[in-house]
Amino acid sequence: MFVHDIVITRVSVVTGANKGLGLETSRKLASNGITVIVTARNEKNGTDAVEKLKASGLSDVVFHPLDVKDPASIDSLINNAGQNGTELNMELVASVLDEAGMLKGVTISTYEMAVDCLNTNYFGTKKVTEALLPLLQLSKSARIVNVTSYYGLLIVKTELSDTDNLSEEKIEEIVQWFLKDFKEDTLKANGWPLTISAYKVSKAAINAYTKLMAKKHPNILINCVHPGYVQTDITYGTGPLTPEEGARAPVMVALLPDNGPSGRYFHEMQEAAYYLMHICDLKILELSYLIESLKQFHV
Repeated sequence: MFVHDIVITRVSVVTGANKGLGLETSRKLASNGITVIVTARNEKNGTDAVEKLKASGLSDVVFHPLDVKDPASIDSLINNAGQNGTELNMELVASVLDEAGMLKGVTISTYEMAVDCLNTNYFGTKKVTEALLPLLQLSKSARIVNVTSYYGLLIVKTELSDTDNLSEEKIEEIVQWFLKDFKEDTLKANGWPLTISAYKVSKAAINAYTKLMAKKHPNILINCVHPGYVQTDITYGTGPLTPEEGARAPVMVALLPDNGPSGRYFHEMQEAAYYLMHICDLKILELSYLIESLKQFHV
């Protein structure tokens, strides 16, 4: 009779992890004994980020390039991550953490910028999630954590708040409806948000998708989290929280116990309603983004 010790390696895939919130999230996960696959579009930036983490004593960190808008890049992550010493086809705990996303520069935006924002924040996140699902389903303790924003509250569009009757097809239909109205300059007439509208709709779509996926995959804890107003490039370095402080909430959600909640929205360190509205905070934040955006035009 032979008895083999089975070592279960916990693995986390972190997107947009070369700096800011993604980098600090990777650091905290690695500090908890999790092997972290740091992903970024730019190979040099990603490699430099891994070297920084290793220099701080975190050895179980590897880099793999990933462009969430490129299906071939996603396939490469799934098929070739093992070349860096980390196999993905194992028993694993995986956290897919979407960096805060495209916000900087979209206060004043074009239709093309709106399309790019949706392709990154919603469709890109969705494609990566779908690609990883077959591997996640092999795990007894899988996690998916989507980093979102309270800009993505489901009251952004009434149709997105009807989560009991939502489907992936319905979410995509709503997103395409928004893009059509954006192109035709009918956002106001059709009840869409007017300030950083593409960002808000992209995050509302991710929030709705998170709830939907949690219902479809009850064996995986799937949640979304707003990390707080964090000082990153996306927020022009404004905000009361450092990236290290902002990473606490995503990591907490990634490390929830196996009997933890799923399909929920976390506002920083607390579970909250998808419909929670902080009017004063939102208006102050919108104003700060508008001011910084206008600086580009020397106004």
